[in-house]
Amino acid sequence: MYLRLITGKAVQALSRILCNGRSQYFYSTTSTRIPANFLVKYLIHSLGFSKKEATFTSSKLTSQKTLKDPDLVLNFLKQTGFDKTDIKILVSRAPTLLYRDVSKTLKPKLQCLMDLGLSGSDLVNVIAKDSNIFMRSLDTHLRPTIDCLRRILGSDEDVAKAIKRAPWLLSFGTHHIMETNVLFLRNYGFSNVIVKKFVLRSPGCINLKPEWFKDLLYRVEKDFRVLPDSPSFLRGFHVLASQKKSMLERKIGIFKSFGWSDDDILEMFRKLPYCIAKSDVRIQKSLNLYMKELGFEPAYLASHPAILAYSLEKRVAPRMQVLKILDEKKLERRKWTLYRVLMITESKFIEYFVLPYKDQIPYLYESHKKTVTP
Repeated sequence: MYLRLITGKAVQALSRILCNGRSQYFYSTTSTRIPANFLVKYLIHSLGFSKKEATFTSSKLTSQKTLKDPDLVLNFLKQTGFDKTDIKILVSRAPTLLYRDVSKTLKPKLQCLMDLGLSGSDLVNVIAKDSNIFMRSLDTHLRPTIDCLRRILGSDEDVAKAIKRAPWLLSFGTHHIMETNVLFLRNYGFSNVIVKKFVLRSPGCINLKPEWFKDLLYRVEKDFRVLPDSPSFLRGFHVLASQKKSMLERKIGIFKSFGWSDDDILEMFRKLPYCIAKSDVRIQKSLNLYMKELGFEPAYLASHPAILAYSLEKRVAPRMQVLKILDEKKLERRKWTLYRVLMITESKFIEYFVLPYKDQIPYLYESHKKTVTP
């Protein structure tokens, strides 16, 4: 029934053959309209997809376009350095890849990325995260965008770093947006060095719509009263850019429900903006612990915000448990504040509060290590 649906050259193009190292499908050099289930069959036989995986991947195509020889695409990717697993990942995320012309589209665009030093798993990850790179024009979009990033960051190595962190830099927006936003930063007095560090740390921010970008700069300075020369200014910008205004207001509402004033919240933000970036649940849990259980006041937490940033599960609770065990056994220990205990590195904590008691409490070290982050 499957072959009876195809006539003429399509029959010849899609006839099954048995060849070593070659897909079981043979293709003509001209495009042919394909039946809806052809891609499913091809993914199963050529890339080892399960039927469920192949059906799901095929469903991502809005229409069954014409297809030349997908084996040309697969062979090119293999020659470029992609293994079968890499190719399966790419195709599963972007099945339109099989419809691209190797010489006109894939090769020059991949080469453009490889010229930056991207290769192997880095190249795979960039394309897998944003296959829209292949949808953009090489001459009017990709190259101008890369050239713009070179001017901002100064080297191909740093351009590659930024693209690895935010592959959509090459497909979303235009280089004109980046240039406009960089100009905003310079008008605020930020040097080229600081702009470069900001883009490397938060590459996605530089591609925001200029009106949003300008508004965020204003909000950090006017609404949250952070001066542009403060180290927290661009960190605060990133925190605001990473969440919707409604989400931010909801989090501020949680702090206020625990008795925090506007001044308390502003002080915390100026010192460590990241505290507002945590999830609602984590903020709620932290405030429950520090305020309801331990009795800390908003003013103290606002002036020592790092305590709110640490993981309760991987840092705070394990260290409090060690202190509790030492106190229950009435062993002498350093009488530090909880803030100071939490601020020291893990190696120092073990040196000061775990190893000195290995004879009295043999299990303490292993028990503690199981619950903390390396």
